[in-house]
Amino acid sequence: MYAYRKRVAQLLTLLLLAPLGVAKTTDPLTDLENIAGKLVFYQTEGNATYVRDTGELASEVPTETLFELFDPQKNFSTAKFTYTWDLGNGEVIQGTEPVVRYHYSNSGNYTLRLKVAVNVTKYTPPITGDYSMDVKVLDPIKHIELKGPSDYEMSQNTSLSFHVDGSPPMWVCWRFLPNCVPDKSGACTLTMLYENTLRLNHTFTSPGVHCLDISVRNDISKLQTSISLYVRKKTNSHMFFILSCAAILVATFSFITVIACRPRNQSRSQIADSGNAIFLKNQDSDGQSSILFNFSNVDREEKEPLLFQYGTQYSS
Repeated sequence: MYAYRKRVAQLLTLLLLAPLGVAKTTDPLTDLENIAGKLVFYQTEGNATYVRDTGELASEVPTETLFELFDPQKNFSTAKFTYTWDLGNGEVIQGTEPVVRYHYSNSGNYTLRLKVAVNVTKYTPPITGDYSMDVKVLDPIKHIELKGPSDYEMSQNTSLSFHVDGSPPMWVCWRFLPNCVPDKSGACTLTMLYENTLRLNHTFTSPGVHCLDISVRNDISKLQTSISLYVRKKTNSHMFFILSCAAILVATFSFITVIACRPRNQSRSQIADSGNAIFLKNQDSDGQSSILFNFSNVDREEKEPLLFQYGTQYSS
């Protein structure tokens, strides 16, 4: 009788412990909400790899997105996972590894979605779960280009224009170095840029070669460069103005002199032509004399007598 009661007690104990053991083993596998994980973004440029854990990525840069599973108890060590990645740009990638490799060609806002399917056992349907993260893709800063000449004139308010090819907003720190001598203080002028064109106004106080140190950064990149500028001495604009005015006055007086002298030359010519006339006297048979005009064709340079007596001299 005692043995029978002992055996019944053992059976009851097994029946009570069995459900507890099954629940403890299968709960994490049957409820995907207990599967914790996160998305981590890596981008590689050259020999450097950057962790982008804020969801901001650089365009045209190789990217890896990893799904990190939190499984400290190793409950899913034998489970099989399937990952379906929707990049938000129309591209869908499926695989069995918790990592996807891709890159975004254009800047903009995207939503990356991940669908995870877990096959727990051969006889149970897969358990699925969805994860998503908003991604902001920005253009990295790769070039800073000066728009305009590289030589300027001292003591003038100079405007310089630069094109920066990164995604705004951008922080710009700039300084001018006369004769390209480094500034040990490291001080610079900080400017917030909300477009791709940077405009600076500066007055050069000395001639020679000057350097513009400029540093630009946005949320995913940074670029620092130095641009050489040549500054020439200021030309004497007043002397140029005076010489121009003097040339105009000389030309004006020359024109007036030519105009004033032309009538006088014509009058002299007419007088010289009339100087070729010769006055002659002719005596008639009645004893009367008459005056005759004779125009000579001799050149003006030859001297002709103004009065030439012809025939008998007349006396009053």
